[in-house]
Parts: sequence; C-alpha cells; structure tokens
Amino acid sequence: MSDPGLDLDRLATWLDGTDLPGKGAPIEHKFVTGGAQNAIYEIRRGDLHAALRIPPPSAPPNRDAGILREWRITEALDGTDVPSTAAYAVCADTSVLGRAFYLMGFVDGWSPMATRGTWPAPFDSDLAARRGLALELVDGIALLSKVDWRARGLDGLGKPDGFHERQVDRWTALYEKIKRRDLPGFEEASAWLRAHKPLDYVPGLLHGDYQFANVMFRHGAPARLAAIVDWEMGTIGDPKLDLAWLIDRWPEDPSADAGGPSYVDMHGMPGRAELIARYAEVSGRQLDDLDYYLILSRFKMGVVIEQGFQRAGDNTTLQAFGPIAVDLMSRAASLAESTDYAG
Repeated sequence: MSDPGLDLDRLATWLDGTDLPGKGAPIEHKFVTGGAQNAIYEIRRGDLHAALRIPPPSAPPNRDAGILREWRITEALDGTDVPSTAAYAVCADTSVLGRAFYLMGFVDGWSPMATRGTWPAPFDSDLAARRGLALELVDGIALLSKVDWRARGLDGLGKPDGFHERQVDRWTALYEKIKRRDLPGFEEASAWLRAHKPLDYVPGLLHGDYQFANVMFRHGAPARLAAIVDWEMGTIGDPKLDLAWLIDRWPEDPSADAGGPSYVDMHGMPGRAELIARYAEVSGRQLDDLDYYLILSRFKMGVVIEQGFQRAGDNTTLQAFGPIAVDLMSRAASLAESTDYAG
C-alpha cells in the first residue's frame, strides 16, 4: 500500500498535549507498512521512538472502533509476561488525523512475514537456532492464555459466557450474509460442532490469527519473541483456538515435509507433537480435545477467509483466498467425519 500520509502539524499539536517526551521537537516519520485495514509509521521526536497505527482514509468507519479495541489489548498486555509492545498513547478524536490512532513502542526486531521465505542470519543456516523460533512462537500464545484478563481491565472485550454455544450460529450467519457459492463440507462441519463441545473451557485472551506473520522477533540468536502484533481479531474467548490455528498445517517432521505457511522455511523446526506438548506444559491446559478446536478453527477461518474472497474484486491477494476457504471447510468436515472425539 502507498503511504496515505500524516498531518504532522496536527500530530505535533496533539503530542504536545500528552505526557510523551519530545514536546516542541520536530517529528521524523517513516511509512513502514500498511494495507486495507491499517497503516504503521515509525515516529521519532526527541527521546520518543514509537510506532503509530492508524486506519487508512479508505478503511471502513468501523475500523476506528477496531483501533480502540486493539489499544485496549495493547495497553492490557504492557507489563505482563507476554511479549508485547509498550503502550504509549491513544487518540479517539478523529479530527486530529482523520481516524482514531495509537502509539506503541517501536520494536527493534524483524517479522517473518517481511523476510518472505528466507530467514535472517543466523536462522538462515543455524537449524538449532531456527528451532528456537518455533518454540518461542508457541510460548507466546501459551503465556497469552495465562493472562488474568479481568485484572488487566479487559471485561467487556468479548462475551466469554456461552462462547462455544454461539460459534456455529455466529459464523453461519456471516456465511449466509456473504454467500455467493457453496462451501463443500459446511453443513457437515457445522452439524458436528453443534453436537460436540470441549472437555473444558477456561476463558482467556484470544489473538484470533496467530501465526509467524503476526509476531516479531529480536535480532540475533538465541531466538527471542519480541512482540505479538496485529490484534484485529483479538477477543476474550477460548485461547486453545489460537493453538489449533497455529498447528493446523504444521508438519510432524518439518525437515522431511516442510509444510506450513508458504512464507517460512520449516526445516529444522520441532514437529507438531512437540509444539502441542510445549503449549500444554507452559499453559497448564489439557489438550485431549484438540480435534474439537481444529474443526472449529477450520470452520471459523473458512468463513472469515471466504468473506475476504467475496470482497476481492480486483485484489489478486484476496482472490487467492478462494481455494483456501474451500480447503479449510473441506478439511473441517473430513476431520469431523474421521475423529473419534466424543466430547
């Protein structure tokens, strides 16, 4: 996405009214990245070094509420054991920059999404170091699942009561709203989910799209997770859905079958079973009902990705979502048919 631009004079005036350092100093800024939902800028002003996150002018109006929702999570995680960005300041007044925005600590690190299939040194050649990336990745959501979200002020972020009872109705309603084609397996997966439930349910903070694309690592070895980012789908729900989404296509032996996301090289990483065991150890949660979460994750994300595909228009990236949505729903139905999970 091209730089939508910032009104630096208005931003400077607003910053002068906060407790942040750099009052009166000129602002240096650089467009970092952006898409249809948000843009990110690097901001320097005196001793202030921050990332500014803001929806572009073309984003739908509800993105302002989404930004404020993200801010609640960012602020709540600041100071916890979860690798996260520092929370600096938020602006809900759209007259300042045209959209709601917030400032968070600028992460001195790198994103696996940005490296596009190649790891930076030493992870490009040191497979032992690369292994640590996967362990840090799964530790991130294991620690996230342990956050005392009520104590961190996140009441009202979601509706944890009845979370699982609402899932099929919620995603079915969205699918019917956007439906332009049939997704094979939808009826089978939805029927299975209505007939089953998890063995237990301990509400927690859920990222909603947890993968290598939505984290940042510190530079150099050993691998250190710097921050979990991109909280558009964050809510209070069942954290084990994050694990299901993460390991859904994770191969059992990545060195023999380097599956997983297309933007990372999986060779040298621990297998699926090891990551599941690691999550159970760090989170303290049982995973005997993991098949339930895999089916629900595929079902939910199949509908979410189908929505993106139906909005694709001339966007070739979103057009690629079409076969992904079909595959997710088909695999949800296939696992529902083959699992012996009786919960």
